[in-house]
Amino acid sequence: MKVLLVVCNVPDAILARQMAETLVGERLAACVNILPGCESVYRWQGKLESASEIPLLIKTTDTVYAALERRIQELHPYEVAEIIALPIVAGLAAYQQWVAEETGGGQG
Repeated sequence: MKVLLVVCNVPDAILARQMAETLVGERLAACVNILPGCESVYRWQGKLESASEIPLLIKTTDTVYAALERRIQELHPYEVAEIIALPIVAGLAAYQQWVAEETGGGQG
């Protein structure tokens, strides 16, 4: 089991809190950090766009990632949500064990 850091931006603080509580409540994430707002600049359908967004840092494991991704897509209002999973290559073993336990793993 590998710990992942998933990055996802959402359009507002209310949705950020709702998604964080849902993902942790459903054990798809051990923890979600809701960061202060940011301005995103991107190209969408051939046009330069910008939007105020709230970044989420989601701690999970590879064993529940597919379910987490599906759930984010269900909850997210964007046609194409930013969902980026980064592997944790090093970190405190006790923290990684906690993440595994909180997402339904960690046995053995």
